[in-house]
Amino acid sequence: MSAVIPPGKSLGVLGSGQLGRMFAIAARRLGYRVHVFSPEWDTPTGQVADVEVQGSYDDLAAIAKFAQSVDVLTFEFENVPSATTEAAAKWTPVRPDGAILHLTQHRLREKSALAGIGLPVTPFYPVHNFNELLSGLQKLGTPAVLKTASWGYDGKGQARIDSIDAAQTAWESLHTDEAILEAFIDFSCEISVVAARSTQGDFVAYGPVENSHRRHILDISRCPANVDESVAREAIEIARAICEQWNVVGVLCVEFFVAQDGKLLINELAPRPHNSGHLTIDAHVTCQFEQQVRAICGLPLGSSRQLQPAAMANLLGDLWQPAVPDWEAVCRYREVKLHLYGKQEARPGRKMGHLTARASTVQEAEQLVVSARQALQQGQSSSD
Repeated sequence: MSAVIPPGKSLGVLGSGQLGRMFAIAARRLGYRVHVFSPEWDTPTGQVADVEVQGSYDDLAAIAKFAQSVDVLTFEFENVPSATTEAAAKWTPVRPDGAILHLTQHRLREKSALAGIGLPVTPFYPVHNFNELLSGLQKLGTPAVLKTASWGYDGKGQARIDSIDAAQTAWESLHTDEAILEAFIDFSCEISVVAARSTQGDFVAYGPVENSHRRHILDISRCPANVDESVAREAIEIARAICEQWNVVGVLCVEFFVAQDGKLLINELAPRPHNSGHLTIDAHVTCQFEQQVRAICGLPLGSSRQLQPAAMANLLGDLWQPAVPDWEAVCRYREVKLHLYGKQEARPGRKMGHLTARASTVQEAEQLVVSARQALQQGQSSSD
């Protein structure tokens, strides 16, 4: 059994965005100190952390020094080089393990590993050149989706191919020599399961959460999802199988397509808290960020019981155009919670915050967050 890292100790975070910010808030509420390391300064995480260190992930000497200043290390996004986590692990525990990060930051490795343990994934084909793309299209058919193997998120690094004639343009648009071709899935909905597993092997899960996207970016999340109970149970058991097979310590999100026949297909994984789990802050006994703290510190996991049906709406930088959102208007919605991430610059597509609401039904909760988000723009202020 791993030793407990008690409150009062220092937790390290690689990455400094909104996920690290909400992790730091949960950790400080439990009495921990938080150190954050990233290439940037005055970051969403750094604004609420005890110590903010600016440096390059490739500066392994700086990483080693940072690791020696904390009692355990975690990360808040996948694009941390493997060499970085390996250097840190020489000095302090890294949770989840860097090997899991290595798998999940590369779509081909991830899909191959999941298929290798018998779990249902979207049909795929590895692509390293145009001829392999044509072979993949012959096998999987069209439409299909071509994605870069690494560094893609929120719809970046991918192209839909509706016919063989469009293959050349799609291949050239990715500017890569390593990609994955995936069959296009005619799904009824997309769901996600956020799960946590402790150093002792305890497991809890939320959801499933039902997700809607706009321009490939998560727009609305609803919990509980509108799926059959058997589908919900299977999704949670798949998440459990991944956590146990890979010995995950921390939080892992599994995103699924639910096909028209109810079959589940894993779309992708995230070895950290997830955008679709933000509603757990206001809607569950223990949120995903507190579970992350508990898991990596060897504490018993908290209850994942949902208090009421809930919905979340993302706030993207587009809402800051043509002027600053009307915060007074949204705060008139007394049942809606406003979460802002402290980002200094609003850009189209950039996640700036979110709204959460609880209600007697999921539909009522969704209507609340959608109406509140619309109110942000209806009376926008020209001031900063």
